[in-house]
Amino acid sequence: MEFKNYEKEEALMKIIYQCALKVHSALGPGLLESVYETCLLYELTKNGVVAERQKMLPISYDGIIIDSGLKLDLFVEQEIIVELKPVDILSPVHQAQILTYMKLAKKEFGYLINFNEKLLRNGVRRFTLKGNIDQ
Repeated sequence: MEFKNYEKEEALMKIIYQCALKVHSALGPGLLESVYETCLLYELTKNGVVAERQKMLPISYDGIIIDSGLKLDLFVEQEIIVELKPVDILSPVHQAQILTYMKLAKKEFGYLINFNEKLLRNGVRRFTLKGNIDQ
C-alpha cells in the first residue's frame, strides 16, 4: 500500500489560514463574499501562492463533460478548494457543498471559511474527502 506525503498540502493549508486571518483582522465580519474572496486571493498571491478565483468546475456525468456553471471560490495551487461564506452559521449544506466540490474535482483537501464570525477560528473548517478534520 502506498501512502501519499501531504507536507505540501499541509503547508498550503497553514498559509491559507494565515492569509484568511489577516483579511478578517483587517476587514472584520459583515461584508460580501466577493470582498473576502478578492482580498484573500490578493494575500495568497502576495505570499507566493498560485490561486485562481471563480474557477469553473465542469462535471462528468454519464460519460460526458457538462459545463454546469459550478465555480470554486478559490482553487489554490491546483490542490486545495477554498469555499468562502459570510453567513450567521455554517450549516450541513455548506459542508456537503465543499465535499461535493472536492469529489467532483478529485481533490483531497478543502477549506470552508465563514468570515461572518467575530473570531475567524470559529468559522474555519478543514476537510479531506474522509470528512471534517477540525472537530
